[in-house]
Amino acid sequence: MEQLQRKLAEYTTSLYNENILDEQFIQLQQLQDESNPDFVVEVVSLFFEDSERLLNELAKALNQANVDFKKLNAHVHQMKGSSSSIGAQRVQRACIAFRNYCDDHNVEGCLKCLQQVKNEYTLVKNKLEALFKLEKQFVDAGGSFPIV
Repeated sequence: MEQLQRKLAEYTTSLYNENILDEQFIQLQQLQDESNPDFVVEVVSLFFEDSERLLNELAKALNQANVDFKKLNAHVHQMKGSSSSIGAQRVQRACIAFRNYCDDHNVEGCLKCLQQVKNEYTLVKNKLEALFKLEKQFVDAGGSFPIV
């Protein structure tokens, strides 16, 4: 149990040290309590669903002969907002760069940024899924949150 708790704490710390997550994720975790123990998982799952949809919309928008930069920018803005709301810092930063290319109407820059956003999204998704798996193991072993 103690080993699992340490592993969970170290893994969580690494997510902040690698700038994958920021303090917004801590605030999200603080909203979770015994009456809603799956709150964070539910919110993050909605983020995953929304992000998958937005990434498809972004790819579609960039594949048009005449790119609608206003529409593209709106999708990037939405992705930036939802990543910010869960503390997905690196996704958020990639979206900021993406928006700059949208403002410049730079299709090639937008394509590179789309790939970067996809990479950062995949990274945060994998890391959060691993975190939730560790948390579940900890709780199943009799642990409880918050860890002190």
